[in-house]
Amino acid sequence: MVDLLLAPLLTVAAFTEAVDPAHPTGHGLDAVGIALALMVGAPFAVHRRWPGAALGAVGGAAAALQARHSIPAPVAGGGATIGTVLLAVGVAVFLTTVRSGRCPTYRLLALTALVASITEVLIAPSDGIGSALVVDVLVVAAWALGCLVRARRAMAAEALEHAAALEREQVALARTAVVEERARIARELHDIVAHHVSLMIVQAIAADRVQSTDPAKTHEMHAAIETTGRATVAELRRLLELLRTEEDEAVAGRSPQPALADIPPLLDSLREAGLRVESAHTGPARPLPAGTELTAYRVVQEALTNTLKHAGHTRAAVTFDWQPHGLTVTVRDDGPLAPAAAQPVPSGGHGLVGMHERVAAVGGSLHTGPRARGGFLVRAHLPLTPPDNETASA
Repeated sequence: MVDLLLAPLLTVAAFTEAVDPAHPTGHGLDAVGIALALMVGAPFAVHRRWPGAALGAVGGAAAALQARHSIPAPVAGGGATIGTVLLAVGVAVFLTTVRSGRCPTYRLLALTALVASITEVLIAPSDGIGSALVVDVLVVAAWALGCLVRARRAMAAEALEHAAALEREQVALARTAVVEERARIARELHDIVAHHVSLMIVQAIAADRVQSTDPAKTHEMHAAIETTGRATVAELRRLLELLRTEEDEAVAGRSPQPALADIPPLLDSLREAGLRVESAHTGPARPLPAGTELTAYRVVQEALTNTLKHAGHTRAAVTFDWQPHGLTVTVRDDGPLAPAAAQPVPSGGHGLVGMHERVAAVGGSLHTGPRARGGFLVRAHLPLTPPDNETASA
């Protein structure tokens, strides 16, 4: 589009300067003059494809017009003049510099300036030196401007490439964090499933022993086995969905997984570290699936740990809102109390990614973000019933 606009515009400008009555027109605008004026602008239409040839055609047409005295010389009557035809030469030099590689531009500058100087000296011997200097200044200025534009384009392209590389790196890190967190969740759910299966075995053995003496007790144990089995299947389905990689390391002697009852000791340890944290419960508490209870504990643990890292010794509050169909856990802090309160945070943390994975694994939703009055908010809604219990029952 730029070339197609420049071609007619510079052609009309060349015609206008050639027929200007303010300066003598040696041969007038005859057929040769018309052809030369066309040659000033027409090559721009194909400049992008053949930049060197277009520059040579524009420069040759300008020199021929000056030799025929159809346009004024750059220096005439003691003053310097740069007409539209010479300006077209400068535009051609500029575009050729922008569209050429780095190495050819220096040769382009030297060759163009040399040819222009020789041409001016031959065309106008009396003012040849001055005309050559004016043309050389025009060529050097157009070349320098072209180099600047090309350098800025290269910097912009490099910045875009660097931003794309950073984005790809962040995506890769996030994926790695998701895989690691899913593997960790899967190990924890494995412990829960193993616990439920062991409990079912114990209940089955006990039911077999009292079957002949206490049928009512046997029926009660069978119902407990059924309930435990359904919960086990639900936890096992989530385990299979989350497990993406094989864990080769054997982890022995694991302690029982934490639950909501372990949150008070967690808060006490954070208070000893300098975090002023309070907790509150609203609504009657209800039993939670083991995986959901573990997720609630991990959300509180991760959110308060991030608060201590990012905001330092500030104030925080943990709220457990028990609702008919779910538990909402809210962790909020006031942000750094002083500029120097926050501790240095290691780069590459993925705590929020892990929380999202945990909450999604039990069918819940998570909202995180800064608060309007400062600080940070983490709110997780966890269902009281696993989302796949009904499927497991069927």
